[in-house]
Amino acid sequence: MRKAIETLKNIWKIEDLRQRILITILFVAIYRFGSYVVLPGINPGMLTQLHKQTSEGLLALLNMFSGGAFSNASIFALGIMPYISASIVIQLLGIAVPYFQKLQREGESGRRKMNQYTRYLTIAILLVQAPSYLLNLKMQAGPSLNASLDWTLFMITSTIILAAGSMFILWLGERITDKGIGNGISFIILIGIIARLPQSLFQELISRMTDKTGGLIMFLFEIVFLLLVIAAAILLVQGTRKIPVQYAKRIVGNKQYGGARQYIPLKVNAAGVMPIIFAQAIMFIPITFIGFSKSNEVSSFVHAFTDHTSFWYNFVFAVMIILFTYFYTAITINPTQMAEDMKRNNGFIPGIKPGKKTAEYIDDIMSRITLPGSFFLALIAIMPAFAGIFGVKTEFAQFFGGTSLLILVGVVLDTLQQVESHLLMRHYDGLLKSGRIKGRASTGNVAAY
Repeated sequence: MRKAIETLKNIWKIEDLRQRILITILFVAIYRFGSYVVLPGINPGMLTQLHKQTSEGLLALLNMFSGGAFSNASIFALGIMPYISASIVIQLLGIAVPYFQKLQREGESGRRKMNQYTRYLTIAILLVQAPSYLLNLKMQAGPSLNASLDWTLFMITSTIILAAGSMFILWLGERITDKGIGNGISFIILIGIIARLPQSLFQELISRMTDKTGGLIMFLFEIVFLLLVIAAAILLVQGTRKIPVQYAKRIVGNKQYGGARQYIPLKVNAAGVMPIIFAQAIMFIPITFIGFSKSNEVSSFVHAFTDHTSFWYNFVFAVMIILFTYFYTAITINPTQMAEDMKRNNGFIPGIKPGKKTAEYIDDIMSRITLPGSFFLALIAIMPAFAGIFGVKTEFAQFFGGTSLLILVGVVLDTLQQVESHLLMRHYDGLLKSGRIKGRASTGNVAAY
């Protein structure tokens, strides 16, 4: 406790860090305030049906990422997810399309162009998602709309407002990156997730105390188990395999360069949460199919995949996560490129020939560490289902694993790493008594997830 108080004092003493923290708090307050500003023409007291719809499934995930703005019919209802979707598409294009591959190799100028394309694609996605959201709002919350409202005018103005709201959130995220602490886009998502935690925690406590399902003892057991799952997620996010690299000595003038041994940290979970997102999107296809189908036979055939706590749903979900982990790792980690860069810089792995043999060695190591990483990722992804089986409410069960937990852990580690770097740079002690906090080595975009 004394160490923590001393660390907080040191953080407050550093003027630059203090200003960054205060600016971050200000931008977060603006974001949270906007989450409760309802679209013009909507009665917020009659959105009960929309709240029920966003209590489970894919919409519950979107509602969590938006900090509840989705179910509030807020001007920030679409949140930052359209930008994340656009970033994923541009990232995949950078792997498959030669033009985008060329932009990636152009350094800062290429990165600016790709960011520009990402914003254009974000606007295009918003112009599709906003009308879809409004049509769903009309079906789920028709009575909340003003009876005298011109629906066509409402669609046009609300689409503009929703698109502007998401772009404003993107601007806030960039300001947090420039003026605040850490990666602003990730921090916006983190705030959206954490905003739902107090309410979910309180509802779970009330449920345990009033429904006589274990009482306070069971609730404390849930908290302990949640802490264990968070510790496991930290191990998954920070787990690395270091490959030693030796650089040849070079003498330029009177100075010697190279000759030192360095390490390439290969992450156990290089794919982040992307396999969960891909698998989750595919697993919602049967639910959508049932919604459009009128046949009872078809509904009974896919009924097993509509129950998030059923064995077959979680089994197929886990298998797909394992497969997508290998797929996404293969397209993001390029052993051949790593071997070429190493050879170009006069580096080599001790005992391994440069070039093709080095690429094969790195690929073999990645295959070995990805296997346990993928199984561990699948286990964390289906953990909310286990929590639901033991009676944990859906809202609170979402924090026991899946995309939300991994993003929460990763962003918190990144933020703490930023704070620690400021402390060490001013010759203060770090946040820990021993060792350093390691983040995700984020690249500032969705790749960090």
